[in-house]
Amino acid sequence: MTTPKYSIIVPVYNRPQELDDLLHSLTLQEYTDFEVLIIEDGSTITSEKVFEKYTKQLSIHYFFKQNSGPGPSRNFGFEKARGDYFIVFDSDCQIPAGYLVSVEQTLKSGTVDAFGGPDRGHQNFTALQQAMAFTMSSMLTTGGIRGGKSKNFQPRSFNMGISKEAYKKIGGFQFDRFAEDIELSIRMKKFGLRVELIPGAFVYHQRRATLNEFFKQVSNFGKGRVLVGRAHPGEIKFVHWFPSLFLIGLIFIILLALFTKFWAGIGLACYAFYLIAVAIDAYRKTSSLLIAALVIPSAFVQMMGYGWGFLREKFSF
Repeated sequence: MTTPKYSIIVPVYNRPQELDDLLHSLTLQEYTDFEVLIIEDGSTITSEKVFEKYTKQLSIHYFFKQNSGPGPSRNFGFEKARGDYFIVFDSDCQIPAGYLVSVEQTLKSGTVDAFGGPDRGHQNFTALQQAMAFTMSSMLTTGGIRGGKSKNFQPRSFNMGISKEAYKKIGGFQFDRFAEDIELSIRMKKFGLRVELIPGAFVYHQRRATLNEFFKQVSNFGKGRVLVGRAHPGEIKFVHWFPSLFLIGLIFIILLALFTKFWAGIGLACYAFYLIAVAIDAYRKTSSLLIAALVIPSAFVQMMGYGWGFLREKFSF
């Protein structure tokens, strides 16, 4: 059995339809020297039939394990993988046909230990999912915290690669869930790994279907940032407080309205100006009035959810 260059590792929990979309996109890859490892993380709705559907189209392997969270599930996959490079995708991603070609072009330099790429919405996603994808990557929201520029780039687990040798050097994920990818990215930097942002190696990331589900997701992101700060002192910067200040400021304005409508109105106007600015940026980049309009509630929920999760974990209430 020949050894593939890339091992693509996908933990999945109760998401067979999303996994089906992901695997279909992998059958369209222009570069084909890869294997796929599906790690079923104790699902009650399994993806075994989806796996069987692709056994003749992909070099694919299926493993079922007890539920432990995405971090340990990816580590499980790392131990089973045979490739020279390990690539991790979330099960709700779809991969453009030229993804691995872009990775190959970058790795030819021989100076990259780990890498990652951006995410974006797909035209086949719902308008709300495209709006959420935009706000999650926007420099005007918490997307700016993700280190979109190569100099400060921190790969995220929806789209992250690491060489086998680098994995042996630093180990895998240490957190079960909640910012486990940020913690790993910080260790990459501390170990001196050469980490590269590959703009062409982007993925289509299918966000949650409702704003309520989105709130829960970003709340966990805020909680995770605090957990990272505890494990790595100094890794919570002022910018990470921005969503919390957004939440606190809104509460202050509501209380202020009890005493003075004028200044409360000024405060609300500032919030409206900010959200409209995000929407204008969304229209400029998507040319869709519907997506731009939905970016307003999406950005609001994102800031409120992240801020709430951050504050709740920070002060343990």
